[in-house]
Amino acid sequence: MSGPAVMKYQKWSDVKIEELNPLIGRQMIVGDKMMMARVLMKKGAHVPLHQHHNEQLTYILEGALKFAIDGKEIVVHAGEVLCIPPNMPHEAWALEETVDLDIFMPPREDWLAGTDAYLRGGR
Repeated sequence: MSGPAVMKYQKWSDVKIEELNPLIGRQMIVGDKMMMARVLMKKGAHVPLHQHHNEQLTYILEGALKFAIDGKEIVVHAGEVLCIPPNMPHEAWALEETVDLDIFMPPREDWLAGTDAYLRGGR
């Protein structure tokens, strides 16, 4: 039996930026059943083709990302949201300096464990 739910309050300025590669940094906040990541991408950053069982919402705060997804290319600009269904292969390129919020349900186990080699240049 688990205890009562606990409210969490977090400032992005208090969350360490994890450098995944020279062009991509990431901060994460994790709840019980979902996670939010703030992804910081320099122009030209590439998120290689991948898929995961998690549902994903990507909200662009600044900049723009070009996605290749479901046989289409789509550019998502600041103020726009892309919903990526579970198990759908996708990749993205930063067309300019970009900050996005990615929300995943359930949380990404590979990100939490640091086994997301596709973002770390094979590390």
